[in-house]
Amino acid sequence: MYNILIYGITDKYEYNELIKIFMRPETFKVFTVDEPVEKSNDEDILLEFNMEESADKNHIKREIYRELKQITGVTPPWGIMTGVRPVKITRELFEKLDTREAVIKVLKEFYLLDEEKAELLIEIYEYQSKMLGSVPKDSIGVYIGIPFCPTRCLYCSFTSNQQGPEEIEDYLGALIKEIEYAGSEARKKDYSIESIYIGGGTPTTLSAEQLDRLIISVKTSFDLSKVKEFTVEAGRPDTIREEKLKVLSNHDIDRISINPQTMKDETLELIGRSHSVDEIREAFLTASKEKRFLINADVIAGLPEETPEDFENTLKEVINLNPANITVHTLTVKRASKLVEIDEGYHYRQAEKVEKMLKIAKRILKEKGYKPYYLYRLKHMAGALENVGYCKDDTPCLYNVRIMDENQSILALGAGAMSKKYYPDENRHERVANVSNYRVYIDRLDQMIERKKKDFFEEV
Repeated sequence: MYNILIYGITDKYEYNELIKIFMRPETFKVFTVDEPVEKSNDEDILLEFNMEESADKNHIKREIYRELKQITGVTPPWGIMTGVRPVKITRELFEKLDTREAVIKVLKEFYLLDEEKAELLIEIYEYQSKMLGSVPKDSIGVYIGIPFCPTRCLYCSFTSNQQGPEEIEDYLGALIKEIEYAGSEARKKDYSIESIYIGGGTPTTLSAEQLDRLIISVKTSFDLSKVKEFTVEAGRPDTIREEKLKVLSNHDIDRISINPQTMKDETLELIGRSHSVDEIREAFLTASKEKRFLINADVIAGLPEETPEDFENTLKEVINLNPANITVHTLTVKRASKLVEIDEGYHYRQAEKVEKMLKIAKRILKEKGYKPYYLYRLKHMAGALENVGYCKDDTPCLYNVRIMDENQSILALGAGAMSKKYYPDENRHERVANVSNYRVYIDRLDQMIERKKKDFFEEV
């Protein structure tokens, strides 16, 4: 057991997150000076760091990084960065430092990123700046959540439920009421809607008639005259039907997702998917008949029992299906997933394998004309690595970039939705959460609307 004592701190969270990249949680404890260091046995090792000498948490994080690197032999490529949004940090650095060289220097020497990750951040930031520009004044993004899926995947921790038609219908009725309220208020505030994203769960769990009704409510409630992008996650291939895609096409939806995750039938069964690889191919074929759609496909590096060769095969097969965007996710073992119940330390053993998979993805996607356009990280990722979205033919998803850069308000509707009101003059966010349980959301809809009124549509 490593007992890690840090003088001069009260909040241990960021330090814990950094140390967990090197060590499993059961192998260390972090103490402040006010806490007695309790040794569990004589073999415990004490490590001490002194915040009081520097008054800079990043200085202490660098010291911890270097010490644990020496002890464990592990060199995390993201250095001391533990947050979700490293591209946002890169943007802020460019705003302060102006030159590429100065930003690279800070990323490598201050945050201790390796060369490859620093260059990746610069590449993504520069591409976003070129393609999407700055956020229009008084613009917002709108997110609408459908918390239902055909089955629950092994690794999933999102708000998703497996329910019958009556429950889904009840939820849809409540959601449309919230949409109508939010649209009315957005019009009063003269907000410019830049993007709309219907996610989940799996929105195409809804029937064609329900999808039609949902989108009509959005189009009649909000002023969509300035919308640049409208996305609906189709996600699960087993929910994709021609009549549903026809509804989306008739409403001028321009982006959908079809998320294979893997092109190996044995893995699909293992992770709890209720479809086959052939059904994935069929879903792409069906969607390709509607020429207007830009399709995103998700794949996951690090799925149970898969090898780098399996992942490479998945990637090549997905590329052959010709999606405009491919998002390469690193498997994340979250506390609310079934996988963590089965194997809590799974992601610690996957680092080397997943790193190989991400390098394969970067090489092959570049060869095929895909460019990295957004990136984010999560806790408990295999190897503490990253998720990267790639696009070809300059088709980045605007909503994905805005939500990760956190420089635009996001109005989020539905169970589990998290709105973020952005105050640019203060670079401040106020979160406005809806309850995650869909049944509680239905029962407490009036309270959710009151929260929006008080904390999103009125100044806080």
